[in-house]
Amino acid sequence: MSELFDDEIIALARRVVDLNAAAGRRVVLAESCTGGLVCGAITEIPGSSAVLERGFVTYSNDAKTAQLDVHGDVLETFGAVSVATAWAMAQGALAHSAADVAVAITGIAGPEGGSESKPVGTVVFARAIRDGDPEDVIADMKQFGDLGRTGIRLQAVRCALELLLPEGASAA
Repeated sequence: MSELFDDEIIALARRVVDLNAAAGRRVVLAESCTGGLVCGAITEIPGSSAVLERGFVTYSNDAKTAQLDVHGDVLETFGAVSVATAWAMAQGALAHSAADVAVAITGIAGPEGGSESKPVGTVVFARAIRDGDPEDVIADMKQFGDLGRTGIRLQAVRCALELLLPEGASAA
């Protein structure tokens, strides 16, 4: 067991590394509310350097724009926690890396920052595949509830790792 992550996250990260290495796939992360925890989980696994190409921690809107080319009008119109922003983050991560697949995470870990339409515990995920159809948006908004800041972030790590599994691989 890792001192940073529970056995479930470590097992999932190991599957991400093993299956992506076997498929010859490199991954990139664009993380906001998780603050690099997904990359941290992956790098707990020996051999992760064969799979993890890089990670972007773009916590602020300015960072999302500067590092991932998320347009200000997307952030202004839809907000930082939206499918549009997560999708733009994933596309930007691919554009600024040599990875084959990108996963982006943006959300509200709390305890402040929630609203009626986007309460604390709202997290949005997007996955983009290099040379994939840009109209084929793979994104999901999850409502984890107010599990506390750490609980929300760890749930987001699990979901992001699941999205990094190659097509046809189950999370179990």
